Order: sequence, then C-alpha cells, then structure tokens
Amino acid sequence: MATRGRRAPRTTRANRTLRLAAGSALAACLVLAIAAPPSLAQTAAPASAAPARHAATRSTAPSGVRAKAAAIANASTGTVLWSRELNTERPIGSITKVMTALVVITAGDLNRTITIPSAVVSYVQQHDASSAGLHPGDKLTAAELLEALLLPSGADAAYALADAYGPGLANFIGKMNAVAKALGMTRTHFSNFDGLPWPTEYSTYSTPADLLTLGRVAMESRVFRSIVAQRSYRLAAGNGHRAYLWHNLDPLLGVYPGAIGIKTGYTAAAGHCLLFEATRNGRFLIGVTLDSPGAGTTVNAADPTRLLNWAFSLPA
Repeated sequence: MATRGRRAPRTTRANRTLRLAAGSALAACLVLAIAAPPSLAQTAAPASAAPARHAATRSTAPSGVRAKAAAIANASTGTVLWSRELNTERPIGSITKVMTALVVITAGDLNRTITIPSAVVSYVQQHDASSAGLHPGDKLTAAELLEALLLPSGADAAYALADAYGPGLANFIGKMNAVAKALGMTRTHFSNFDGLPWPTEYSTYSTPADLLTLGRVAMESRVFRSIVAQRSYRLAAGNGHRAYLWHNLDPLLGVYPGAIGIKTGYTAAAGHCLLFEATRNGRFLIGVTLDSPGAGTTVNAADPTRLLNWAFSLPA
C-alpha cells in the first residue's frame, strides 16, 4: 500500500472561492484542447484565468534576487506584486513537467495501468536525465507515475506517461502546446515532455508570466496539489511492480513555512529554476525564478525565499 506525505493546508473560504472560480472556467477549455484535433484545439478561446497583471507600482522591491527572470504574485487573483523580465522567453527545465502532469490529469483515467517501456532506460542514459528509477516491464497506474514525475522529476515517468496518453510522444507534445495556447500562454512552446535540452537547448521555453498562469491552473487540481505538497512517496511492492521510494526535489518543502509546492527545473541552459507556492494567514503567493545562480543540479532556494519573505511582508 502506498503511503502519502502531509496534506496541503486548507484554504480559507474566500480564497477557495476565488481560486475555484478560475479553475471551473478552465476545465472545459482544457478538455477541448486535449481532446480536439490540432486545427480545433488551436482555435479554443483563452480561458478566463487571464494572464497575470501587475499591481500598482510599489516603492519597495525584494532585495538580493539574482535570477535572470522572476515574478511573484497573489495566487488567488493573479496580480503580480513584482517581476523581472516578466515576458522574456527562457528555457525552463523540468518545470515543463507541470504541463505534462496537467495534460494527463485533465485527460483522466488515472487508474489505468501503464507498462514501463524498455526505451526509458536508454532515454534517461542518452540525455543524462533525472530518473525515478523505473524498471521496464513494471506495471504502474497513471496516478503512481504522476508521483514519479513530479517528486523526483523522473524523465522516465514523463516518457511513459507521454507515450501512453499521446498516444505516442509527438501527439502528446502537440496536446501540451494546444493546452498552452488555450490558456493564453502565448510566449510558451514545448518541444518535448520533460524540459530536457532536445532538439536544442532553447526549443522548450516559457516566461515568468506564462508560468504563473500554468502554476495557478495546475494548483486548482486536487490531484496535482496533493502530489506536489508531499516530501516523499512510498509505493510498496505489488502485483506487477517492485517497491519505489521517491523524494520531492523542491528545496522549500519542509524548510520554508507554508510552502506547498510546485516544481523544480534545471539544465545547463536554464540554470536553477523553481515554480513555487506558499501560504500564510490565509494568503497564497505563487512565484517563479528562472536561471538563479547555484552550484550543481540541486535547485537553490535563496531567490524564492527572498521573494516570499518580501511579498509576505507587504500589507494584505
């Protein structure tokens, strides 16, 4: 039996109403974008969760933020409190997997069984990718693979989900771009399902503004929220698969009070990236940092911490 980590904090009624209003309006649009042929999906009207907008100019700004592009916003309303290069396109690394998860969750049938293809091993090795350690031939549900996708940032899990839900990798990537278009993410493009630098380092890209939109939509999903708020997930050996233990790579969880997700990203071109959300006293903040400095592949939490500390210090 699988055991789960802590649950995300409950929202206040007012914040829940604000957030669910946007989420319910998006549902039909996402289903259309995923299910329809490309010609129809591309004509889907942008959902009602409008692109992030700026608050009135403030006399203060967060200090010490070194990310090349970043933003922080009120998660309930989308109002941007501060930004740098808000609409500049940059590689985003494994933050890409938020869209991968959103496409799968919106498509549904999360209890379906997926057999891990043998190709995942060579794929991970070829791209020197982060892995959930999946074994070819193991049979896991889509829900279990979402854990493997979002916590240890498994490119092998991304491959298996994309291949199953496309069906086929190319079809799945097409669905990712259709959903991005439906959400009004006009400066975003996905060339793959995991954010790795193929075909080129800059062929998958987005902006802070678009990623705030993506993060707000993803966090409307109960399934998504429950996964990214966990520090770890243990899957006991069962019929058709061995045991797995996956740890969340998010550097804020369990460290920054009120952190509830969302997703790390790193490649040499993208640098240290983090899409994050935290709550305090009924307030929800969502932010993103792209290309923060840091050594190695473990994402540095310094810039997100500075942004959250600054934004929580503002009057409500």
